[in-house]
Amino acid sequence: MKIREMRIPLPMSLDQYHVAQMWSFNEQSRRETGGGEGVEIVKNEPYTGVPLFNGKYDSGQYTYKIYHVETKIPAFLKTLLKPVVGKNGFQLHEEAWNAFPYCKTVITNPNYMKDDFKVILETLHVEDDGTTDNVLNMSADEYKKVEQRTLDIIADKGSLRDKDMDPVTFRSEKMALGPLDAKTWRKTTKPIMTCYKFVSVHFKWFGLQNKTEGFILDQYCKMLLALHQQMWCWADQWHGLTMADIRALEAETKKELEKEIKTKDKKGTKIVD
Repeated sequence: MKIREMRIPLPMSLDQYHVAQMWSFNEQSRRETGGGEGVEIVKNEPYTGVPLFNGKYDSGQYTYKIYHVETKIPAFLKTLLKPVVGKNGFQLHEEAWNAFPYCKTVITNPNYMKDDFKVILETLHVEDDGTTDNVLNMSADEYKKVEQRTLDIIADKGSLRDKDMDPVTFRSEKMALGPLDAKTWRKTTKPIMTCYKFVSVHFKWFGLQNKTEGFILDQYCKMLLALHQQMWCWADQWHGLTMADIRALEAETKKELEKEIKTKDKKGTKIVD
C-alpha cells in the first residue's frame, strides 16, 4: 500500500469551498457521463451515527456512486484485464461520508478485484496556506511513511486543465479577486484555505503492485490539480449559491445522468499512460 498527502491551497473561505466543491463535483459528473460511461448516482442522502476522525464527526451527507470507466483505465491494465474481467469489471464503486470539513471516501472494484483493490481518501479542510503538518494526527512513525506534495492551482501547470480556462489569468468578478500572482498568492491572498487529502492505494497483484499504485497516485495528483483549477475558474458560477441550491441541482443532475449514460456519445477526458 502507498499513501500520499496532497495539499491544495485555494483562495476562498471554508464555507465558500464547501459550496464550490459540491458544485464542481456535480459539474464534473455531467461532463464525464455519456455513451455507457460516467457516473451513476445510487444514493445521495443525509446520514447520522457514523463516527469519523476519532469520533469528532458523526453526521453529514452520504453518497454511493458507480463509475463506469473503461476508457479511463491505463492501457497496460486494460490489455491484461479485459479478457477476464467481464462486463462489469471496469466499474469503480465509491462510498463517501462528507462531514465537512472532514470527508472519507472509499473506492473499490467489487465485481472483479474485490479485496485486492481499494483506494481510501481522507480529507480535512483547514483555514491555512498549506503549511500545517500531520493534520490527521497520525503517529510519528505513520506520518514518516507519507509522501507530501503541494498542488498549486496557479504555479503548477495541469495536464488535464480545460483549454478554455486559465487559472493564471482568471479574475472572479463576484469575489473581486484575481488574477493571482504565482509567486506570492499563497502568502498574500485572503481568505485562504487548504484541502489536505490523504490518498491510500492498495493494489494486491504480484508484479503489478508498485507500478499500479504509483500510477494511481500520480493520476489523482493530475485529476485533483485540474479539478481545483477548474473550481477557481468556475468561481462566478458557484459563488453566492446556498447548500439548498446545491441539493436541488444534484437532484436535477441525477435525472440527467440516468439519461446521458444510455446515449451513444462518450464524454470526458481519457487517462493516458
